[in-house]
Amino acid sequence: MNHLTFWIAFNTFVVLMLVLDLAVFHRKPHAIRFREALGFSIMWVALAAAFAVFVYYWRGRATALEFATGYLVEESLSVDNLFVFLLIFRYFRVPSHYQHKVLFWGILGALIMRGIFILAGVTLIRRFHWIIYVFGAFLIYTGAQLFRQKEQEIHPEHNPVLKMFRRWVPVTPDYVGGRFTVRQPGLFATPLLMVLIVVETTDVLFAADSIPAVLAITRDPFIVYTSNVFAILGLRSLYFALAGMMEAFHFLHYGLSAILIFIGVKMLLSSYYPIPTEYALITVGLVLLTSVVASLLIAPKENRPKPEA
Repeated sequence: MNHLTFWIAFNTFVVLMLVLDLAVFHRKPHAIRFREALGFSIMWVALAAAFAVFVYYWRGRATALEFATGYLVEESLSVDNLFVFLLIFRYFRVPSHYQHKVLFWGILGALIMRGIFILAGVTLIRRFHWIIYVFGAFLIYTGAQLFRQKEQEIHPEHNPVLKMFRRWVPVTPDYVGGRFTVRQPGLFATPLLMVLIVVETTDVLFAADSIPAVLAITRDPFIVYTSNVFAILGLRSLYFALAGMMEAFHFLHYGLSAILIFIGVKMLLSSYYPIPTEYALITVGLVLLTSVVASLLIAPKENRPKPEA
């Protein structure tokens, strides 16, 4: 199977999975329960693992490790997206049975945007090698900013795209079923469409971190793309599986900060002291696991019992 054929085959697989998701599993809007979300999350992780095995036999051990590391980096950074999705849905008071629809179309748009970003990033690095140092410095800066971040706040009213949209398009006061637009009698947008716009524009900001992070692992466009796709496709079910306990992971942003800084350093050292992919995979996995375990074992400061006077 040549490279072009596999690009076509992989994207056909993605489209079929999305159609199956929308037309079969979620044809009728409903609130996604924990058991259903967990089942789909396990399915997507299993598919990613099976793909890694396929890459191992197709392209060799080194490429399979690059895919696994890229996927783990993308999946860990995607967890931060989940907190933002939760805040957006709370801000707009999106009914639980419409949230899957927003994430479905939001992630479809994210796949297109990530493809464009990956193509641009790989092209820039190949033509201007020095850009890799810009990406590395940006990741270290982003990681340092994330380390100092105490609490995420979402202010959709400050979103410039949403401001422009509201200026030119009339919006209904309430949700109208699961529809994005309605006619009454002219064309009106619903709040659900505004939520989708915020989700899409927010993902562009996340892509600015995640794409350079994976480019530090590999510059093979196909591996960067497929690791992104598997992480994004599993994001919806992961959101519903973790929605009720995401706030418990209060140390997670420290772990994500460390991962971004580590990947940034790896990128800066790539021409002088390349860090093997195996070490990168182990480091990312240990940092992520440590931050999750610490969150579960150590209570937040505000919940700790105060010492008696």
